[in-house]
Amino acid sequence: MTKRTTAKYKIDRRMGENLWGRPKSPVNRRDYGPGQHGQRRRTKLSDFGLQLRAKQKLKGYYGDLTEKQFRRIFAEAERMKGDTGENLIGLLERRLDAVVYRAKFAATIFAARQFVNHGHALVNGKRVNIPSYRVQEGDVIEVRERSKKLGMVVVAAGLPERDVPDYVEVDHNKMTATFQRTPHLDDVPYAVIMEPNLVVEYYAKN
Repeated sequence: MTKRTTAKYKIDRRMGENLWGRPKSPVNRRDYGPGQHGQRRRTKLSDFGLQLRAKQKLKGYYGDLTEKQFRRIFAEAERMKGDTGENLIGLLERRLDAVVYRAKFAATIFAARQFVNHGHALVNGKRVNIPSYRVQEGDVIEVRERSKKLGMVVVAAGLPERDVPDYVEVDHNKMTATFQRTPHLDDVPYAVIMEPNLVVEYYAKN
């Protein structure tokens, strides 16, 4: 399990963007960095700075993954055939916590990780409590029977600020979701622009 050491909204403030499109994000009111000098940190970023920021945004979006975890996923994406950036997005979207979040069984990616960790999710009928578990195309993810009436699940399913993407087929009456296919970058409903090509450039130089 990845331990989150900073509040999720601090990630928004640090990036200067509402990463998840949440209405309560402080960036909606203060679109500058935290701290007493936050409003003066509007300097133009170097190429390295842009690449680093792209990596931090992507890591933060998926629950503020550790560098070790994220680099391991990147290395796997690099070994696969095809575009490394697209492969990276595909691998991140196949994480069980990401699918639970996409299916709107949890309100945030952080809640999705906790949801899986606490054993509320079934994959093909078997309980899986590892957030990084790699979902395969055609896998059925289901909310455990005794967890279907949890307040957090009911609230998340009704959230108006995001829709379920077409690569995840969801039945909110039965609380089941089928992972239809591995998405491409253009398929993923990010609230902000993600640039995995810059992440590739970052790791190529570091």
